[in-house]
Amino acid sequence: MDENGYLIRTQRSPHRGHSTMQYQWWSARKKAGITRNLNPYSLRHFFASNCLSKGVPITDVAEWMGHSNINMTFKIYRHLMPASVGRAARLLNEGL
Repeated sequence: MDENGYLIRTQRSPHRGHSTMQYQWWSARKKAGITRNLNPYSLRHFFASNCLSKGVPITDVAEWMGHSNINMTFKIYRHLMPASVGRAARLLNEGL
């Protein structure tokens, strides 16, 4: 990461062009032997889905995803958190 917070950049620009990223992604997929038609956004979704299904707080995931609040994160990933209601009910019952 550079001093401005950019993770992926070139020497002349604070960000890489779409075609450059597309080529690098395609090349990396080929070298890794990945045949599925995945894109970087697929990895982003995979990351968030795994975090939430493993119990990482939605507030943390929303921040990492760059969402301005948890509403967007919740709308997309709420299907991964059905057990949270059950956990909350158990904790409340134990406390009573």
